[in-house]
Amino acid sequence: MATHLITGAGSGIGEALTQRLLERGDDLWLLARDAGRARQLAARFEGVGGTVHTLVGDLAEPERLSWALGHQTLPGELDSLLHVAGIVELGAVGELTPKVWQATMAANLVGPAELTRLLLPQLRLAHGHVLFVNSGAGLRANAQWSAYAASKHGLKALADALRAEEERYGIRVSSVYPGRTATPMQEKVHQQEGKEYDAARFISAESVARTLLTALDMPRGTEITDLGIRPGGRAR
Repeated sequence: MATHLITGAGSGIGEALTQRLLERGDDLWLLARDAGRARQLAARFEGVGGTVHTLVGDLAEPERLSWALGHQTLPGELDSLLHVAGIVELGAVGELTPKVWQATMAANLVGPAELTRLLLPQLRLAHGHVLFVNSGAGLRANAQWSAYAASKHGLKALADALRAEEERYGIRVSSVYPGRTATPMQEKVHQQEGKEYDAARFISAESVARTLLTALDMPRGTEITDLGIRPGGRAR
């Protein structure tokens, strides 16, 4: 039985991945932004399989994560830290305010960096795996996507630096770059773009979750460093 800590377990890719890991009988620690959300997550996954624990800490306030986690019981070792949570706000560079930039960077980049820092001792003990769910926007930036893409480009840099630093401890680091995926976040993006949302046009969250498990399950001594996921091979 492996032990994982996952962010973003409440919807989309994170929910699908949590479901899969619990069905395998793994031990999961789910990070929630507040106590109410923690109770919802515990109820949502009760009885699925494995074991569910919750932790409260808000990635949107990375400067408070150390204090928050310092007042809670943490796992002794971690086989993986799975960064799935994220936020997106579209807008032209000429329109985005510092508040949007700061909120996006906090939740998508600084929060994951701080959470990783705080959990490195547990990851080192287990020779664990840090997996970042990035985005196609982490490799290229389009109009209206500057803040989100900048945070995801930064997340790639974080992963690359972490891999180089932690290899001596046996820690593996993977970045996965899904294309547009049928999630509540994607529905919100379409609202911001003023477009009609059709989930059938996009990758399913379940498909992305299965791909993440492939990266997690690589044999010891091997790692997937960067992996892109795109729609393809649809039946006609």
